[in-house]
Amino acid sequence: MDTREAAERFVRVWERGWAAHDVDALLDLYAGDCVHRSMPFREPHRGRAELAAYLSWSFERERVTDVRFSPPVVGQDGIAVAEFRVLSEEDGVPSTLAGCVFVRFDADGLAVETRDYWHDTDGHREPEDKLFLL
Repeated sequence: MDTREAAERFVRVWERGWAAHDVDALLDLYAGDCVHRSMPFREPHRGRAELAAYLSWSFERERVTDVRFSPPVVGQDGIAVAEFRVLSEEDGVPSTLAGCVFVRFDADGLAVETRDYWHDTDGHREPEDKLFLL
């Protein structure tokens, strides 16, 4: 699968899957031996089972109201990057999570490595600029 096609599918499924907390749909995007880094200094999640446990834990108390991904920017060697913004509530408190994901795809279009960089803040906040049209 071509990297652009894989990246567009990745952000499309993540938008829907995150909003619905559909762990199975999200796992279908990943190779069995994938490595996911959710924060720079946190231990990586290795393989689909660890990723599933992390996603389930992350979604446990979150009630999503809006998920948006930018169109992916596709580079060389099967790598793509996209911004994301999630408006949610946890225990009734509104919050915004904004960040980006770097993805390396294999020849089948599955994510073999992902790396997230994100920040969250209280309240629902829209981006101040429209660089990637989130």
